[in-house]
Amino acid sequence: MPELRKVAGKIGKMIAAGMEARLLRATRAKGRGRNSQGKGCNNSPLDAWALDVLRWTKSQPLALGDDSDEGDEGGDSDGSDENQYSDDSELVGMDADYVAPFFGSFMLFVAHHINEWFMRDRASGLLGPEDCRLILPIASCGMEDEDSDTSSVAYVGGEDFAAFECGLFPIGGGVERQVAPAPHLVVGGAEVIRHKSDYGEAEQRLAKKTKALFFNQHNRRFAWGLTARSCTVRAYAFGMDDIWASTDMDIASAEGRQALISLLVDWSLCPVDCLGFDPSIRYSPSWSSVNPYLEIDIYEVDENTSHARKRTYYSQRCVGAADRLTGHRARYFAASTDPKSMGEPAFLIKDMWLTSGSGSANDIRESPVLNILYAEFDRSSEFSDSFAQLVSAGPVGIRQGDALVADTTDTAFAGLPSTSRTRQHRRTVTKLEGSLISEADNENQVVVAIADAMAALHAAHAKCKILHGNISDRAILLQKTADGIKGVLADFDYASSAGDNVAETPESMLFQSILSLENSGTGRSPLDDAESLFYLACSLGTLGINRADRAEFVAGRRLPISSWNKGVAEDIASIKRFHMSTVGSFDEEIQARMRDGPLRNLALDMYRALFRHLGTFGTRRITNAELEEIRDDDIAAALWALPVIDGRRDPLALRNLFVDEIIRNLLEIVAQHRDTALAIINSSVASTAPEAATRPSAGPSLKHYRDEVPLAGPSKRPHH
Repeated sequence: MPELRKVAGKIGKMIAAGMEARLLRATRAKGRGRNSQGKGCNNSPLDAWALDVLRWTKSQPLALGDDSDEGDEGGDSDGSDENQYSDDSELVGMDADYVAPFFGSFMLFVAHHINEWFMRDRASGLLGPEDCRLILPIASCGMEDEDSDTSSVAYVGGEDFAAFECGLFPIGGGVERQVAPAPHLVVGGAEVIRHKSDYGEAEQRLAKKTKALFFNQHNRRFAWGLTARSCTVRAYAFGMDDIWASTDMDIASAEGRQALISLLVDWSLCPVDCLGFDPSIRYSPSWSSVNPYLEIDIYEVDENTSHARKRTYYSQRCVGAADRLTGHRARYFAASTDPKSMGEPAFLIKDMWLTSGSGSANDIRESPVLNILYAEFDRSSEFSDSFAQLVSAGPVGIRQGDALVADTTDTAFAGLPSTSRTRQHRRTVTKLEGSLISEADNENQVVVAIADAMAALHAAHAKCKILHGNISDRAILLQKTADGIKGVLADFDYASSAGDNVAETPESMLFQSILSLENSGTGRSPLDDAESLFYLACSLGTLGINRADRAEFVAGRRLPISSWNKGVAEDIASIKRFHMSTVGSFDEEIQARMRDGPLRNLALDMYRALFRHLGTFGTRRITNAELEEIRDDDIAAALWALPVIDGRRDPLALRNLFVDEIIRNLLEIVAQHRDTALAIINSSVASTAPEAATRPSAGPSLKHYRDEVPLAGPSKRPHH
């Protein structure tokens, strides 16, 4: 919007000139020994904020800009040529706790002028209240993700660091009378540190806070952040695969102050999606009331007309929040098409950023896969209810002027250096005939779900040559039916054909097979998905099946299994090889740390089937000397035939010669554990009052749409 850019530039210059004038007056008053609140000052909040900015610059000589009162009212310049304040008699130290309030005063100074400008010029009709907002410093809203153990408090942290957050406030309501906004209105965090050597720590603290922002704000596409060290400020943009940092903005210089003012003005006047928010996911006006909900827009693109039809869903539950700082940031919502039926959601919405243009020639994405499975396993098949049923899927649209364009990293970050990869923002809607296994009541229900997922994986490969590729605790739904409990397989975004190499490693590396992590060219096989199910059983049996369960069992414990989700893929593969190398290693590192129960028993039997087949060496690569000691001639011959890598042979490559045999063994194992678990579940149900086994209503027909708008091709615009 060129007009908006001109307005933002004009306001930025006006505020910068006003700040320079007040800093000059305050400096001259100090130079003449006047009290900062005495003659020569207006005793207004602006003077107090400007004086705070002046104190902020005390650690370095203050370089003033043009001696002009443009854009500022009042003042009493006497023509004195003092342009530097060096009296350190009031200096209490440039520790972070000292700097943070001054940083906040800078923001208040800018917000006041923006608010005053809006009140004066709103009659022009160029911008309405919905187009502008105030960015103000606030205390922490206490947002935490699953890995957070503390929450920050404004201006607290001692001399080495301090923290606060930037909140989003309506314009036109004044600056000083604002109250803290709801957590979903936080724009980003600000970390203040003492030493330049601490910049890495400040960035890590900011990254942790931003991760919590993504976890708690379900309409957050990307995020901004700030760090300050003495008089130096940096801005950060957190994308899906990249994190950008600005050049240093030196508050002791007029140029640095102008740069920070321009940034804050841009944040206040840019379209809301440029702040990282998603206009197609809206918090209800009553979000802080008893019955809060989200409105989520889904666009279906007509392949013949290229038009997108919009349908709005309503959700009171995010059943899976974005739990990573970078990557596809998948979110899952239980939703309904009618706000009156949100208590009985009939659909599962998945929101994520998928890479585009990647993968092998046989790369398959979720929508086609679900359609293939639905066509293959009709209602007469025993697997007809084993896979999620697709309702709709399509790109997320972002308005640019009068056009609706596909939301991609290219359009979202058009004003920043090129991203490392292109991602497209997409949503998939499937029928919700259950819940995520993280909402299971007990381990027996999880065992049933894993066993059903194993059977469904085998059927998908046997009939359609499809491999899942991304088994996780979000890929299996737990359905309660009239016959009991059933597992449903979903989340096919990384599906591929058997034999394909790994085109892209999913972000849930905790559950990925060793060969998939190493991506050494062996090609995918059904054993990779089976191995992922095994890791899922180990993880849930150790860490707990949900957050409440985990908090009670894992508090304060250091567990080897935690290393399966930290670092790069190659390192995680190496750690898993060690843990699975021998029965003793598996028992000491993994099994002994699992709680007694059905998942522990299942994991042990799956380990034997996956890694101890035919009595081979598990996952440990074998030397020639060790091969010569093997007494079984057939196994020895098979191992001798394997390629040599760094002087050793990999028994996992040998395992691929026995895929069918291992899979049959695994199917028998999980079926036995399923029968045992189901018997316990049924006996428990029989001992309590029976519950009606009813299926939630499917909701209104999807043929009714709220509106129809064209979906334009991607177009780039300057990023504010």
